[in-house]
Amino acid sequence: MLSKKTRYAMVALVYMARKGEKATIMSTEIARSEKIPQRFLENILLELKNEGIVGSKLGKSGGYFLLKSPDKIKLLDIIDHFEGSIAMLYCVSEKSYKSCEFCKTEDSCKIRKVFKEVRENTFNSLKDVTIASLV
Repeated sequence: MLSKKTRYAMVALVYMARKGEKATIMSTEIARSEKIPQRFLENILLELKNEGIVGSKLGKSGGYFLLKSPDKIKLLDIIDHFEGSIAMLYCVSEKSYKSCEFCKTEDSCKIRKVFKEVRENTFNSLKDVTIASLV
């Protein structure tokens, strides 16, 4: 399951995309509108800023804005950042691979085969979904 942090990141990015690529939006506005706890949202936006997805500016007309076009922000990248691997088992993960402690050989493991297919299907389903497609 996706964490609240990941879901809130997606919701905040969709909100920002709806407002327009050039819009600067206060985090309080996003939090209020999308029912996201303010402090939690600030941490999420800071992580998105560190990833180069959003930017921020201080001052009276300050707030957060998209650095990347919504059609360049992939759901898979958001999930990957906040959740890590999309794989349910380490032995099928591409980024967090660890050999399986339960099988004699990975090639003959039927469980691994099923979860590798699940990972590949999930990857293929998410790789082309962008924030723009969710707006």
